[in-house]
Amino acid sequence: MANQTRSVSSTSPTRRVRSGSRGGSNRTDRLTSRHADRNPRGGGPRRRRRRKSHRLLKWTLGLLGLVLVVGAAAFAYLYLTTEIIPPEKQALAQKTTVYYADGSTPIGTYADQNREIIDCAVLPKYVGNAVVSSENRSFYKDNGIDLKGIGRALLNNVTKGTRQGGSTITQQYAERYYLGETTTYKGKLREAILSLKISRTESKETVLCNYMNTIYFGRGAYGIQAAAQNYFGKDAKDLTMPESAMLAGIIPAPASWDPAINPKQAESRFHRVLGIMEEDHYISHKDRVGAQMPQTIKYSPQNVYQGPNGYLLRMVRNELSTGKKAPFTADDLDTGGYRIITTIQKDKQDLMFQVASPSTGNKRQPPTLQTGGLSVDPKTGAIISLYAGDDYLTHPLNNVDQATYQVGSTMKAYTLLAAIQDGVNLNTVFNGNSPRTFSSVGKSVANDGNFSYGYINLYSAFARSVNTVFMDLGEHVTSQKIAQVAHTAGITGKIDDTTTFDTLGLDALSVYDVTQGYATLANGGKRPKLHLVAQVKDAKDQELYTAAIQSDQVFNADQVALLQKAMSTTVQYGTATYARSLGRPIAGKTGTANDQTAISFIGFTPSVLTTFAVWNQGQDGSALKVPEVYQNEFLPVPLFTQYMKSALGDSPVERFPAAEDHGKIGGPDGSWGTGYRRSYSYTPRRSYNYEYVPQRRTQQQTTPQEESGASSGSGSGNGGEAESSNSRTTEGNSESEQSQ
Repeated sequence: MANQTRSVSSTSPTRRVRSGSRGGSNRTDRLTSRHADRNPRGGGPRRRRRRKSHRLLKWTLGLLGLVLVVGAAAFAYLYLTTEIIPPEKQALAQKTTVYYADGSTPIGTYADQNREIIDCAVLPKYVGNAVVSSENRSFYKDNGIDLKGIGRALLNNVTKGTRQGGSTITQQYAERYYLGETTTYKGKLREAILSLKISRTESKETVLCNYMNTIYFGRGAYGIQAAAQNYFGKDAKDLTMPESAMLAGIIPAPASWDPAINPKQAESRFHRVLGIMEEDHYISHKDRVGAQMPQTIKYSPQNVYQGPNGYLLRMVRNELSTGKKAPFTADDLDTGGYRIITTIQKDKQDLMFQVASPSTGNKRQPPTLQTGGLSVDPKTGAIISLYAGDDYLTHPLNNVDQATYQVGSTMKAYTLLAAIQDGVNLNTVFNGNSPRTFSSVGKSVANDGNFSYGYINLYSAFARSVNTVFMDLGEHVTSQKIAQVAHTAGITGKIDDTTTFDTLGLDALSVYDVTQGYATLANGGKRPKLHLVAQVKDAKDQELYTAAIQSDQVFNADQVALLQKAMSTTVQYGTATYARSLGRPIAGKTGTANDQTAISFIGFTPSVLTTFAVWNQGQDGSALKVPEVYQNEFLPVPLFTQYMKSALGDSPVERFPAAEDHGKIGGPDGSWGTGYRRSYSYTPRRSYNYEYVPQRRTQQQTTPQEESGASSGSGSGNGGEAESSNSRTTEGNSESEQSQ
């Protein structure tokens, strides 16, 4: 037995190991032995990994500790050095000022400080309770900081570009001093520290009182006392509970939720505050049910908007705070303490007023006659000067961007550009006789004064604004394309694209709108964005906003150069020869309303574009005919010339780019105009005769070239150029069923 046992033992080592492994000891020994064989030095990977993990943990803990120490030290420093601003000191830091382009000459301010600090002990309890119910229900219980709200607001500010502040009354009070910085990490940290310090050093009653004394309520009112006076004509101590609830409800957006502006939203907010006041036991159910929306008094704006500068202030406000992508809110502008620098040049603005205003010089215009003027840099879109009216308070309708007038033949520029795009050579000859009947409208159309010009090319037709030629041209181009070209240029107003009459400009647009379109034509087909604001800075001169200067190339530059060449004929020998006295190349177009209720001129050099429009508006808003004396002298052209002469001064004379006409006589299929195949080269003289000698308007004024063209059908030579000195030989949009 013994031998057998040894034999088994000696011949079956594997089985013994396996048997031993079940006991749990031999397997460990074997694994240790096996690893020892592979790592004769005795240090395994697991041990090395363990040592690395320990070192990494030590470094991490050390770094974390260092961060905590530095953070605690920084927090302690900021806490100790952060000043709690008293309400009266805070009020002085919040005035927003608008400046001319020089950045130092003020145009005016927003929300002059209409504020009176009061002792809140005189207020009824429901005044403060209404504010708490509207803005921070947990005010009496919280520690002044909403950490979740801070994180959420900061995340939205950084990722979405929105502007959100703190949610507690303490934070909102703190934010008002650091307005403009709270979209940054530093600003949010400052706000949180100040809120914490306020909540730990001041009572809830003091915090709430300071908040009510500094909050902006709209209507230029800072604080509850000014708000009570501007909305209800009484002191804050005399406010009723419903009046308090209404004021508290509009705090988040007072400029937009004023009952006089948005009564539906104001009433909705009013009922919301009452509901919370009942839920939180500030008022009874009976009080809530019996409360009626209070009536506010009529608010008269402060004289900050008085005079012509009121239009500038209103336009700046609209540019910065209107639209979904507006960089600021109206309340920001009223309370932010910003420095807004415009593109308006003061000397040019004063000049524009002197030229356009009926109150200057020896002008004896009828009170119904309205003028709108706008001068811009077409390369950047910067507005240089404007005339919107004499006094915003007495005439709040802005003559630049709100009032509209029938633009007339200024639309012919878009018709001509559309023809150039279709491959028409501008020496193509058309029938310029009057009247002519057009199938597209089923009517006969006449030229101004029913003048007949015989057969003339497109240069002469544009210079003299010949309606019958452009109606003919419009039928080939199509009314849809004319409207499309105008909209591509930048016009946003409605253009009726269902009728060929759109080439005669029967639609009503604003001075701003037509100037935006022509700025593209003056800028070589690059569409700039007109703007009035250059920069916005905070009280510490930190830049908050800069206008984006961009020009999209929407038209072919060579085709626009050819259009500019044609547009210069308006001044050389067409309907605006008065402007030749400027002594430099000018391109542009005159326009007359179909019923002679408006006249206008848009002219430009490569660097300055200026629009003047004059219309006659009855006291009931009806359109009246412009008096004949102003039509005969075509008032917008002298206004343009007077302004541009001083505005351009001794600046270098700029010439338009050279242009070549690659179009085909008779159009792409040879059927446009007369289809006459002979091509005439048009080479403007380098030295123009700019002298202007007024002549009495005769029944018919033609040149020898035109007379020859009328008899032979050959059109005028040299692009139709002639040295007629009549300032307004053919302008007008007359349509008729019969001869006129």
